[in-house]
Amino acid sequence: MSFNDTTKKLVLHHFYAYPKMQIRDIFKFIYQSAFGCEHMIGDPSRAIDMIRHEHSVSKDCTDMTVSLDGDFSRVDLSLLDSGLKAETLGKLFYLSSKCESVGLKKLLQMLEVTDELIREGKLPFSQHEFTTAKSEWAAQGYPAVRHSDVFRETYKPAYRVISNRYLPYLPLLSKLDVMLEKGSVRLAIEGGSAVGKTTLSRALEEIYDCTVFHMDDFFLRPEQRTPERFAEPGGNVDRERFLEEILLPLSDGKDVITYRPFDCSVFDLGESVTVRTERLCVIEGAYSMHPDLERFYDISVFIDLPL
Repeated sequence: MSFNDTTKKLVLHHFYAYPKMQIRDIFKFIYQSAFGCEHMIGDPSRAIDMIRHEHSVSKDCTDMTVSLDGDFSRVDLSLLDSGLKAETLGKLFYLSSKCESVGLKKLLQMLEVTDELIREGKLPFSQHEFTTAKSEWAAQGYPAVRHSDVFRETYKPAYRVISNRYLPYLPLLSKLDVMLEKGSVRLAIEGGSAVGKTTLSRALEEIYDCTVFHMDDFFLRPEQRTPERFAEPGGNVDRERFLEEILLPLSDGKDVITYRPFDCSVFDLGESVTVRTERLCVIEGAYSMHPDLERFYDISVFIDLPL
């Protein structure tokens, strides 16, 4: 499917979902598709307060997410009803504002496609009306726009634009927020090679400032690499040392943990590393959910498809 076909499909889908939308609502859809939410973040704490307020007065929504024509989506604030905290959504909103956007070229391409849809009679706006509005917007330098009064009154929009990279994580984040309300959480991320275990752990570190441990730091030392060991399921990681140095101190509530990560450059243990444990501790890597270790986790994630 070509760029134009994809854009046409998304613009029309958006119109069918919101048939009372006005030209400025199309402009908003186009702007957010091109630039995401980069214009919205000033004071992060104020952004969180605004999320709380808007959620408190918003109506129920059936569409939790609305895909834009780019790398961003609208996430409805009703997602907070499933356990996601305003602070977490605010952090996603802030992080998304730092993500690279496609920018002006995308915006101009989408305007051309929308113009074509109007000429084809697929959108109920006159050519003159759209051209005039487009010229006025261009003269202002294509600034961000608010929804029309008609759109706001009819649909009561209450959402935030976030990067699509965070969308697959929303169910997990909601679950974590509920669990973190009750206390500390130990999370294991398991899966095959190159499916996104480290990517997810880095995202969680950005969102929660959590402590992350990597199973790659617990490869076997040379003297442990025997045929018998490699014949065991998960035998290529030093789960005994991981249990002793990481999981047992975590289960004992230690605030600080010291361990020696495996250094592949010298094929032996490296210098000691000391880390402070946060309320959320994440363990990522193959065999993190080995039967000898699984009882130490509060929640686990298995990734079987690339994120």
